[in-house]
Amino acid sequence: MTALPKPEPDEIRWAVEAEIAWHDGDMKAAIADLIKDRQFLRMQLEIAEFAGSRGFARGWRPTYER
Repeated sequence: MTALPKPEPDEIRWAVEAEIAWHDGDMKAAIADLIKDRQFLRMQLEIAEFAGSRGFARGWRPTYER
């Protein structure tokens, strides 16, 4: 299996600026929102892991940490 390409530094910088702008410059609100998104996505991975059989995913299991 091939790894996903890493985003360019400019893409990350733009995403950070967009997230902060979305929260009107409130960095704590931006971080809190990202933490909530992370928790939600981890829960979705757990549900997908539980619902999908090993045969369906051809033995693949999600990784929860980078």
